[in-house]
Amino acid sequence: MSAPLPSAFAKPLPQTGRILPAFGILGWRWISRNPASTIAPILLPFIFLYFLHVISPASYFPLEVVGAMLFTTQNIGNWVLGDSATWRIEASLQDLFVASPLGKFRYLIGIAVSNLIPAAPALAVLAGLLLYVDPASRTIGPWIVLLGALVVLWILFSAIGIAVSSRVRSQREIWPLGNLAFTVIGMLTPLYYPLSVLPAPWQFACHFVPSTYAALLVQGAFGLTPAAPLVLVEYAILLVVLAVAVTLLALRIYVWGER
Repeated sequence: MSAPLPSAFAKPLPQTGRILPAFGILGWRWISRNPASTIAPILLPFIFLYFLHVISPASYFPLEVVGAMLFTTQNIGNWVLGDSATWRIEASLQDLFVASPLGKFRYLIGIAVSNLIPAAPALAVLAGLLLYVDPASRTIGPWIVLLGALVVLWILFSAIGIAVSSRVRSQREIWPLGNLAFTVIGMLTPLYYPLSVLPAPWQFACHFVPSTYAALLVQGAFGLTPAAPLVLVEYAILLVVLAVAVTLLALRIYVWGER
């Protein structure tokens, strides 16, 4: 028996606005099928927090918790790198998106959204820990600044991850390249400690990394390091300018489809 012909008055299916929900469902399905996947994003920053809590002054602990939130968001770029490279090399899924009207920027945001969802529990746990250990943080203003910094780092390092993924030629390169690049950036920039404790040459080098300004901005907003309001505005501007420049460069380097 043949299927009924579509009605001329049938409501057409939506043609836009379905990409981000689809990628969001993909990220949620990863958690629902493998709940242990939410442990890794929590475990890595907590390892750093534990050792820093042992060896550093207790007064630094709220700053270190904030740094763990920044590091967790920055590390989403590592997962974007892994997903994008795997989909291109092993599943050949990127070819489907290249042939679609999606475009590489929307593809980037989609993968970034799917990887933000597994990181969300870690960010929630760290936010609760910060509220517990630092009563002074229980005001809305610094949290708005923190949210803005997290969004900027999320897009920035997702763009870096997808750009690097397009240069990866085999599955064997994904794990060492991603972990080395993103962990080193997270450890060498002042996410977990004040910039002032670093040697002068190290401080100079850190000023060329956007996440440095995210750390300085959030630390100053929470009152964890001294910073005048105008200085915080300067940090915010530098963060946005550097993040936009690096994101545009990463998208230009990113190979979308065959050369």
